[in-house]
Amino acid sequence: MEDLDLIDRKIVAELMRDATLPVAQIADKVGLSQTPCWKRIQRLEKAGVLTGRVALADPDSLGFGLTVFVGIEAPDHGEDWREAFGRATAAIPGIMEVYRMAGEMDYLMRVAVADMPAFDALYKQLTNAVPIKNVTSHFAMERMKYTTAYPVDTRNR
Repeated sequence: MEDLDLIDRKIVAELMRDATLPVAQIADKVGLSQTPCWKRIQRLEKAGVLTGRVALADPDSLGFGLTVFVGIEAPDHGEDWREAFGRATAAIPGIMEVYRMAGEMDYLMRVAVADMPAFDALYKQLTNAVPIKNVTSHFAMERMKYTTAYPVDTRNR
């Protein structure tokens, strides 16, 4: 998709703040009428700029009180290992995010589990599924900031 214009950026910013807003309210906030606003939202979805609309939940309220950032060092960088690792991480629900990294660690994961025994079970499930050279776990003590909204520039350029 070509560069997003100011109105597109405002629409995306509003939806990241609250995806439950009616189109009429979004249109009003971005200075459009309802139909053109809805067409822009559809175009942004079709182009892959907007990838989904979800409800955000508090992990503690759902019993996921332990967040762990896990660094993985791969024993092998071949396609077969990468594919096996991808399948293994996709199959474990507590693994929330996985990034292939540059630097000392090869992969970084964010894991959400109930407690230390649940993390140990996840660790065993992952290491049984795929060979790993090294695992380094960092346990979060407090979530100080959290957002899913990117800081989209909504000022006129």
